[in-house]
Amino acid sequence: MNRLPGTICAVDALDSIALVEVQIGAQRCTATLVGVVDDLRQWPVGLAVTLLFKETEVSLGKNLSGLISLRNRLPAVVIAVESGRLLTSVTLDCDGHRLGSVITSGSAERLALAPGDHVEALIKANEMHLVRSEPGT
Repeated sequence: MNRLPGTICAVDALDSIALVEVQIGAQRCTATLVGVVDDLRQWPVGLAVTLLFKETEVSLGKNLSGLISLRNRLPAVVIAVESGRLLTSVTLDCDGHRLGSVITSGSAERLALAPGDHVEALIKANEMHLVRSEPGT
């Protein structure tokens, strides 16, 4: 499970859905919360949180240009590539945070991924899970 520590910097809510913006160093990520709008006081601006997301939810892009609908585009550097027959595990450095991505081996071959490559980790906002950070973490 990938973990990115940050601080809530904005919350926009309507009906039973909230979009929570989290500052992570120089980057911002968005998490979608469903069904918590009645008690948004538990997610105030300034709260230390951790974003959690599965390695299988991280798509990778290389040399991207133009606009895409994915809200979370994190620049990263490939640290390691472990290819299997069907799936490839890619380890990334994202501004000092280690992230993992599991993509198909065919996709990894098309991207010609190698250590040192600059890529973007792409994660949909609804795949980001938000938890309160424990003191000292």
